[in-house]
Amino acid sequence: MSALLRIFDLHVSYGALPAVRGVHLELPEGDLRVILGANGAGKTTIIKAVLGLLKVKHGSIEFAGHDITGRPPHAINRLGISWVPEGRQLWDSLTVLDNLRMGAFAHRDDAETARRIDEMFDRFPRLRDRQDQFAGSLSGGEQQMVAIARALVARPRLILMDEPSLGLAPIVVRDVFRLVKEINRAGISILMVEQNARMSLRVASWAYLLDVGRIVIDGVARELEASREVQGVFLGGQR
Repeated sequence: MSALLRIFDLHVSYGALPAVRGVHLELPEGDLRVILGANGAGKTTIIKAVLGLLKVKHGSIEFAGHDITGRPPHAINRLGISWVPEGRQLWDSLTVLDNLRMGAFAHRDDAETARRIDEMFDRFPRLRDRQDQFAGSLSGGEQQMVAIARALVARPRLILMDEPSLGLAPIVVRDVFRLVKEINRAGISILMVEQNARMSLRVASWAYLLDVGRIVIDGVARELEASREVQGVFLGGQR
């Protein structure tokens, strides 16, 4: 498989404070990979650098063979990269329908956007029933559905997911990871950052373990799940 996303020697800082230091990462077309790490390890920083939301101090980011380092977020979105942000970040005072329309903010074909939203309602029938409700009135699981559907409206080649299980009940977490796997099986590449190591290692093909801005281990996800080192640090020492 050829690399759809390639990150080379990435350095990102917040002022004088280094947040990501020398990260190398690849995501083959059609793959599902996960970045694991504790709070403050630099996971979200990598995602925001890819999206053009943070300035890259050094290194490069390539998508589909094009250098996207330093491009503005709307241009990156048009190339086929969507985002499911941490905590959903919906417009609570807008309806479900209007939130989905926002997913196509960089695309100007209203008829095509309407068709894409209808596809999302077919995929998520519960959202069709709630399309006129304010997003802030939905349950956490329903809000995550909206966030994922909003990302899909743009018909991306790559979705960046930031902590999709955060703040959700265990039964909803299982549903979310099942949905992530289904989306990937439909041909969409996914790079996900997560603290739920156990669940993410079971859906991903490859994992990167990030510590203080550096990738310290990477490998086949199932093999890392069985690793004593990974169990001790990320899985609490239990299988």
